[in-house]
Amino acid sequence: MPGLDDVHAGYLPLLDGAVLVTAARLGFAEDHGIRLHLHREMSWATIRDRMGVGHFDCAHMLAPMAIAANLGIAPLSAPVVAPMVLALGGNAVTVSPLLAELMAETGWRDDGPAAAGMALAKALVRLERSASRRGRFAVVHAHSCHNYDLRYWLAACGIEPDREVDITVVPPPLMPDAIASGQIDGFCVGEPWSTIAVRRGAGRIVTTKAEIWRRSPEKVLGVSARFAAERPEVLDRLIRALHDAAVWCDASEHHAELADLLADAGHIGVAPRDLVPALTGLLEVAPGEAQSIEDFMIFAADDANRPRLSDGFWMLSQMVRWRQVTESDAARHAVRTVFRPDLYDKALSLEPSDSAIKEATLNDQNHWPEGLFDRSK
Repeated sequence: MPGLDDVHAGYLPLLDGAVLVTAARLGFAEDHGIRLHLHREMSWATIRDRMGVGHFDCAHMLAPMAIAANLGIAPLSAPVVAPMVLALGGNAVTVSPLLAELMAETGWRDDGPAAAGMALAKALVRLERSASRRGRFAVVHAHSCHNYDLRYWLAACGIEPDREVDITVVPPPLMPDAIASGQIDGFCVGEPWSTIAVRRGAGRIVTTKAEIWRRSPEKVLGVSARFAAERPEVLDRLIRALHDAAVWCDASEHHAELADLLADAGHIGVAPRDLVPALTGLLEVAPGEAQSIEDFMIFAADDANRPRLSDGFWMLSQMVRWRQVTESDAARHAVRTVFRPDLYDKALSLEPSDSAIKEATLNDQNHWPEGLFDRSK
């Protein structure tokens, strides 16, 4: 179509890439004068590197990866901004059948993330005694909410990451095969890869991101800082198009169509039935056993797409906690340069809410967000 502005976006085959896919495939981008070119990748390292060398204008991006890019602590880093959150939640922690059996032997019966974590702690001790090795868990990237949420949950339940359990990196689509082959004992990943592992009989979901940190951001729209500076009007239209797509994705009456669209081999490439559980929040946590998870994944509801500094500061606190960075004014400044609610508000012609105005005054990571499962402790 003539007169459209070309925008190139990278993404991974994950359910929370739905907003970009629907914007490109269902006409939301064209409605706002944009020809959105999607580039499917298989690992977050590739997304990071191709953003770094300028192949993409924007990408489906791990929120902490954007902070790491602006801190310059990753290879081929280039400054990015995150003017929009693409989804809240959507991840699950899955363990092998053996580890699930050891957890069940402690008396664990799905009583929330704290109970699951305490049962896992006992199971890992038994695993180490019988197999003469520590448990092995996988996350999708070192600079990811998967890594920080998993570590936070483990530590809160008395399991010391890196000392009592090893944590490695595996690309999302490879997680089911990695756990089925015995290479890992558990993982934290976005959907549909936990559902697929469960349905293969290779895993059991023991908790979710929605239970560890309720209504928390997962992926953001990572935009090249150069693109944002040189093409601000195009960025405004892109944000509006993606917001329209997010609202469409959130509507339950569209979930069947969305599952069919994403199931295409050019997108996620799995059966539609493997995408539906996360869209409805009715997860198959074990073969033949379903569990309803409140707010498992949110695309747009309750101002989900607006970036929040408090979320960014919490992620930074975890980067400091796990010795990836040191606390500094430069690190706090990096959070502010990434999480840009002002760009989101400008694109949608929104006036900042009272809570948004209050957030703008935050200057350290002591202001933690709501929703953490053990915040009352």
